Formats: sequence, structure tokens, C-alpha cells
Amino acid sequence: MNVRIGIDFGGTKVEAAALDLAGNVLTRIRTATPGSYEGALAVLAGQVEELESRLGKAGGVGIGTPGSALAETGLMRNANTLYLNGRPLQRDLEQRMGRAVRLANDANCFALSEAVDGAAAGAGSVFGLIVGTGCGGGLVVGGTMFGGAHGLAGELGHMPLPGPEADELPPPACWCGQKGCIESWISGTGFQRAYRELTGEARGAEAIVAAAKAGDATAGQALDRYRDRLARALAIVANLLDPEVIVLGGGMSNVEALYEGLAEAVRARSFSGGWSGRVAKARWGDSSGVRGAALLWSREEVLASR
Repeated sequence: MNVRIGIDFGGTKVEAAALDLAGNVLTRIRTATPGSYEGALAVLAGQVEELESRLGKAGGVGIGTPGSALAETGLMRNANTLYLNGRPLQRDLEQRMGRAVRLANDANCFALSEAVDGAAAGAGSVFGLIVGTGCGGGLVVGGTMFGGAHGLAGELGHMPLPGPEADELPPPACWCGQKGCIESWISGTGFQRAYRELTGEARGAEAIVAAAKAGDATAGQALDRYRDRLARALAIVANLLDPEVIVLGGGMSNVEALYEGLAEAVRARSFSGGWSGRVAKARWGDSSGVRGAALLWSREEVLASR
């Protein structure tokens, strides 16, 4: 069949899906993210094998990963799934699977999916931001992913939160070794940490949002502060990249209350209030990552592989 396989390697799950050339998901698999590098290789290869047992050999396999590979060495770096760092993931997978595999940063795959036929379809410039377990960004210009000279383009999560207020100091430590990273504030885990520091109570992000929706004043305050921090972060994107559309994905993107006044708050913080783009929720939700990973192989390449 004329299919592409896309895999999204996330912090809590690994999802693989087979898509036809029209972008329809034919079948999918989800597995809990393994705890070791060898386990990761086994899961990724096993998912491809399982999908192909259902549909036949795919025309291409693409994988969205946390972090990215150094062009010079092929070694992974900057992944918050730490056991991937320093490993030649693409080479090891290709040896294990006996085929070519393409890898790209998961946020870049997310942005590509939403730019091609998602919430930002038709836009010339799209910034995608995943706010889930971590916080990753990706940029698509003219329908093509832009990773930059060293694969670092779009890494908004590891810039410092602008304009820190008194209760945001001293800045929290980030797993990357820096302090005060945006990821430490606007990821789902960062939201939970900020709530715990505000109240002394440990609650999951969904529970905090539900409490805010039910009228809990403290939870509402925490959500308002989260929206303000998100707007501050996105204002950097507006000033630096000026995208037509900013698309949000990941667990926090499902909080509908976040979008109330968010674009206006970003605009107010942009240079001279000049950003007039829009902020949108991902069309494809959790499936954006696998869709973008599958798109690492072109239609022409899949057809030629028959």
C-alpha cells in the first residue's frame, strides 16, 4: 500500500501510525515510553513491524524525537528523555530495522503537520509550540521545516522567561542545566510546580484547571498567572519571527480558557503592538506529531518505493 509511518516519541508515550497519501490514519499503536535506550529501540522497531504486519511494507518511516541529532556526529542531544542523549539513534534504528529512517525534532514535526493541513493550513509562516510534559517549539516557513544551522531553531522552552516578577525569583533550575527556562513555567509540569509553590498543595494540571472552572479562586489565580507567562513567552516569538499563526499543542493546549485574550496579550507585548497574527489550538491534537513525522517522506518518495 502507499503508506507512510510516523512515530511520535513522547515523554510518557510512543505513538506510531500508518497514514495513506491523503493523510488518513489507517491504524495506530500507543506504547508507554520505555525507561531505557535499548527498550526504546525495541519499541520503535516493534511498532513498525506491527504496523507493517497489518498493512504491508510502508514507503517511509519518520520519527519525531525530543531533542535533535548533531549533524556532524549523528548523536542525539537536548532530549528531556535523557537516555537518548549522546546516542546515535538514527544509525542504531537503521541497523536494527535494515532500512532508512528519518528523524526530526518532535516540535518541528508538530508544526509541519499543523502547517500542511492543520490549524495553520495555508499560512506562510507557522510557529508550533508543544506545552505538555516539556515545552518544545518548531518553525515552518513556506511549508518547509526550518531547523536552523545547528538544529536549535524554535527552542523557545530554553530561553529565560522574560520580565520575571518577585514571586518568580530566584529562577527555578531546569533539567537542561540553565535556570529560569520558559519550559519550567509553561509546561504542564511547570504549571503544577507553580501551583504547588503557591498553595503548598500537589495537584495535577487537569485537577487545577477543573478547580478553576468550578470557581476555586486560588486555582483561577494560578491559571491566570500561567496565561500571563505564556503570553510573555509568545511575545518573544512574535518579535523574533513574526509568524502568521502560532499553534499550541500538548496537554495544556486543551485548556480552552487559555485562549481567552491570549492573542491580544501577546500583541500588547509585541514591538509597538504590531503583531496581528493569531493563536490557534492544534487541529490534529495528539496526532499532530505522528502526522508530521510521516510527512518527513514526500508523496513522490512513497510512490517511487512501490
